[in-house]
Amino acid sequence: MRVRTTAATAALLLAALTACGGGDDGDEAAEAKPPVASAEPSEEPAPGTVEGSAKLGTPARTTGDGGTGVLEITPDTVVFVEEGGGETAVNGVFAVVTMKDKAMTAVAADEPAPISGGGWKWMTADGEMVDTQSGNAFNVVMDKYNNSDPVQPGGWQWRSQVFDLTPEQAKGGTLIYIDGEEKAHRWQMPSTDSGPNVAEVKKQLEF
Repeated sequence: MRVRTTAATAALLLAALTACGGGDDGDEAAEAKPPVASAEPSEEPAPGTVEGSAKLGTPARTTGDGGTGVLEITPDTVVFVEEGGGETAVNGVFAVVTMKDKAMTAVAADEPAPISGGGWKWMTADGEMVDTQSGNAFNVVMDKYNNSDPVQPGGWQWRSQVFDLTPEQAKGGTLIYIDGEEKAHRWQMPSTDSGPNVAEVKKQLEF
């Protein structure tokens, strides 16, 4: 009986040693595997745009004027013209941007007025900030996109912003909106007419 017990014990020890040896080989094999390649880096932002800028047509949830309410703002179309609404661009090109403003809370919400330091800016490729008061931009009016009243709960409206730019400044850039909490929202802007309402905006600009 003692011989059988000793033999059995030896067999068990041999099996355990073999199993441990196999585990070490597996660990070494795992360590020897090459590292997984990381994802390719994202494209660098285009000149005149800020990293993290959204694309045209992307909505942004923004705080309303005075911190009241929430507006979902979606710039959706940009058109470049030398003349529009009976006006001629002093600097050479009007960049006309249309956007949809939608109230997202149970109170009316509005965009801050430029006089308060909020509202819209166009940042050019070299970093210059152009507002909507320069040149003849403020005088360009389109009936459908000329809404300016606070947006009521559950409602939305079309609006527009116009920038009087030089031809060089109009070659892309960043559209910047400062909301009621002074937070900046940014969109990368193309240098050619873009968006679903180009034809309609051009028609609205006819005088």
